[in-house]
Amino acid sequence: MLSTNIELVGKTLGMKPIEGKTRGTIVEGDKLLWAGWKFGFPQMHESLITRYERPVFFQDTMGRGRFKRFQHDHHLFYMDGRTVLNDKIRFTLPLSWAGRIVARTILVPYISRVLRRRMKLLKKIAEGQEWRKYLPEETRAD
Repeated sequence: MLSTNIELVGKTLGMKPIEGKTRGTIVEGDKLLWAGWKFGFPQMHESLITRYERPVFFQDTMGRGRFKRFQHDHHLFYMDGRTVLNDKIRFTLPLSWAGRIVARTILVPYISRVLRRRMKLLKKIAEGQEWRKYLPEETRAD
């Protein structure tokens, strides 16, 4: 599953894993601390892999970070000869009504752009031969 590769996630997030699992592919129970700059501010986001049902689903939940709550579900299914990745993100910001305004006007459009960029990258890699360098031998279904 390309979407579980830490290097590819980092490319689309613009952040680097600095603690916990920092290479390879994630599985349930993994913890990663991401660091980088967003909107001109240093950011840290701890992702806990709280559910993993290979090859159809995984979930990451924020352990610590700028959000009040953040959870990201990744649903994968096969349809019409293609693999489809359907992401669902639930988040809440601190600061009550001000947080809701920031979420609606800044974060939702930003997160949507990041997800579209990620989907394009995953599609490009999956449709060529490049995917081989991101998946360990034991997870390949050549």
